[in-house]
Amino acid sequence: MERGKSTFVFTGFRQDLGFRVFEFDCEGKAQTRTHHAVRADLTLVRKYGLHIQELPLLCRRLLDASEAPGTSLTLPEADMMACAEKETVRVRARARKPWQRQSGERDVDESERDTK
Repeated sequence: MERGKSTFVFTGFRQDLGFRVFEFDCEGKAQTRTHHAVRADLTLVRKYGLHIQELPLLCRRLLDASEAPGTSLTLPEADMMACAEKETVRVRARARKPWQRQSGERDVDESERDTK
């Protein structure tokens, strides 16, 4: 199956002890469907402060990047760590952005407030 022509479609998830298992169907070039599952360790998810909503996309990226994905993979800790680092950088960059006045706001002089 040609990897460039495959599409992974998220079909759901299930809980398996301390793991959340994300399930995908892969539609291949010849209209064949194969089932794939990616496990994410919830202890590591909490350790790195990841949002549960981010996990299906991380799992799909793992499947897309995998040369020959098996039917069952585990999301590596390195991928979770990289995602957490990107989020930290994004939050810090947003925090450094200086405050700017909205275009509709105007300065109100103290003397104008007292007269109203």
